[in-house]
Amino acid sequence: MNTVPPAALHAVPSEPRGSAPSRTEEFISGGESQLFIRSWRPSGPVRAVLAIVPGFNSHSGHYQWAAAQFTAMGLAVYAVDLRGRGKSTGPRFHVEHFDDYLADVQSLLDVARAREPGLPVFLLGHSAGGVIASAYTLGHQDELAGLICESYAFQVPAPEAVLSLVRWLSGPFPTLRVLKLPNKEFSRIPEVVTALNADPLIANEKQTALTVAQMLVGIDRLKRGFPTLRLPVLIAHGTADKVTVPAGSQVFEDNAGSADKTLLLYKDHAHDLLNDVGREGVVRDFKQWIERHLPASAAVEEERSA
Repeated sequence: MNTVPPAALHAVPSEPRGSAPSRTEEFISGGESQLFIRSWRPSGPVRAVLAIVPGFNSHSGHYQWAAAQFTAMGLAVYAVDLRGRGKSTGPRFHVEHFDDYLADVQSLLDVARAREPGLPVFLLGHSAGGVIASAYTLGHQDELAGLICESYAFQVPAPEAVLSLVRWLSGPFPTLRVLKLPNKEFSRIPEVVTALNADPLIANEKQTALTVAQMLVGIDRLKRGFPTLRLPVLIAHGTADKVTVPAGSQVFEDNAGSADKTLLLYKDHAHDLLNDVGREGVVRDFKQWIERHLPASAAVEEERSA
């Protein structure tokens, strides 16, 4: 993978003002895909990094509110638009190889670590981004302080026969559009759904057969790798999620090899927990979990800055 060194990255003006300081950056990853990153930093000392991998029908811009909550506890937040999504380049909503997404995560973390050297890093993946983040974690456990999987797309509400057909179609018809997720199922907040429907970055989003097939490759990899996980894991899912199947998160919790693993099921919550009714409670739980898993050095730094 050819990645431009952090010193060569190009900063661009930040997005509209939120309640947290914001810096938006663009950089090159993989030689041909230009990835887009948003970052939010606290006004005081930075205690740790939270790196976010969005899923389908999403991009880094959807984390403005959540980032404000996390920066309030001293976290620097970095979120990536995966290739072909958001403001990143590449064929829209299409990926050739699952490992290309893993390369995007690596590039995100390279940037975050270059700007926040020596700090613990937590990785958060939402939905399909949770599959990607988990698969990345399998090979990088010693480099992370913890993994958070939100609305995990390990199981989806589609018959196995349909998924097998998509795998087959991805050979002769890799760019055939086969999967469209309904924005209305992401949140119970009308304004959030309205914003999703008006967002030009996800307009007409429909996944290709090869994209879905490669996500299934990632899921197969996780089935084999669950027992090897040993770092702290937080798994969160809404019980009313119609985009992914909450039982998949239970499978993750049941099979993860980690001694330190937590499954939180939010009754009646929809797919996007950080943009749904009750999100204040969800982010509070996430923050408390991160707080408990911060290394002692980060906790000492917080006391000094108090």
